[in-house]
Amino acid sequence: MSAAAARPAGLAAGSTREQILGVARHLIETRSYLGFSFQDVADAVGIRKASLYHHFPTKEALGIAVIRQATQSFKDWDAARVRTPKDALESYFRMYRNTLKAGSGMCPAGALTPGWDCINEELRQAVQELRNTQVLWLTGVLGALAPARQKKGASVASQAAYVFSVCQGALLASRMTGRVEDFDEAIAQLRSSLPG
Repeated sequence: MSAAAARPAGLAAGSTREQILGVARHLIETRSYLGFSFQDVADAVGIRKASLYHHFPTKEALGIAVIRQATQSFKDWDAARVRTPKDALESYFRMYRNTLKAGSGMCPAGALTPGWDCINEELRQAVQELRNTQVLWLTGVLGALAPARQKKGASVASQAAYVFSVCQGALLASRMTGRVEDFDEAIAQLRSSLPG
């Protein structure tokens, strides 16, 4: 792969550390965590492989930083808007479809799961934190969509976990086929099963 092919759009801006994180996230989303090396990142950023160790002592440290950045980006995305619960849920679906590039990419957390037994505990915890952050957010949104069900907190939390899982699965299926329409069809079915 050429450096240009591995380089996500808009890479030129930012510090070297930010560029490394951007390239690593792009590679995780398109190749998986196990599908790239430090050399791939160095080539895409245009630095020596040894220079990566100045910023990240291990690939696991780089993976943790990517996932933590994704978690913070999700929190910032939520805090940046005032939305009705229905609009918030639709925005969540659009974020999966457009930002995570349904049909050509995966969520960085989801892209780490195929190598779950090969990654260290700290990286697993970072992935679980991203998942839990989204499920907690979804629990609040779904609870607001159907306040009468809020008394049954476990069922709202279970439904939130279900929404997260369907979004992850829809990304995976659309990545397999390369068709964003497959993501859209799964989300349409999901919508029809939700309250509000």
